[in-house]
Amino acid sequence: MDKTMRVVRKVLSGIIVAAGLCLAAAMLLPAAFGYHRYVITSGSMTGTYDRGSIVFDKAAPVSDLRTGDVITYTPPAGSGVDGLITHRIVSISDHGKEGVSYRTKGDANPDPDPWRFQLDQPTQAKAAFSIPYIGYGIAALSMLPIRMLIIGVPALLIAFALIARLWREAGEEAHRRNLAIIARHEEQPRATSAPTPAAQGGAIPS
Repeated sequence: MDKTMRVVRKVLSGIIVAAGLCLAAAMLLPAAFGYHRYVITSGSMTGTYDRGSIVFDKAAPVSDLRTGDVITYTPPAGSGVDGLITHRIVSISDHGKEGVSYRTKGDANPDPDPWRFQLDQPTQAKAAFSIPYIGYGIAALSMLPIRMLIIGVPALLIAFALIARLWREAGEEAHRRNLAIIARHEEQPRATSAPTPAAQGGAIPS
């Protein structure tokens, strides 16, 4: 039983450590090379970037953008969409002095997005690569109960393992003490009672 529990603890510890290393690598390594990560939360890019995937973008000059590039941007005011979206450029129109406008489309959507927009910055976040489904883990880490669970479960396992070890060692120590007490009693000489001598004579009445 103890051997099985040790194996289970080692397996669980290995899984937790491996998962933590994977998440840490996904969060830290790309950032060191200038990539920004975005979690896909909708199904508009299903087939290319499934829901729960994490997309890594890198800043690219706006002048280098072409039709077919996937970018992460904020839709224009009045579009009805809040926050960032990651969609593919399907149209680039040069309006001369009025500038260049773009139109995007989700790969899983039947129609292009109903708005056009301009990019005011010299660079734009352009999708470089993705990791499927790991975004769920990163999104979960932003929730306090999940973080507490991830920290708490290993801590509880370690505590239970420590208590079980102390309990086992205490039991073994008590068993050794009992054996030592029994051994000491067995080594002591046993007291024996001497037989009562029989009467050698008696009074003879005269």
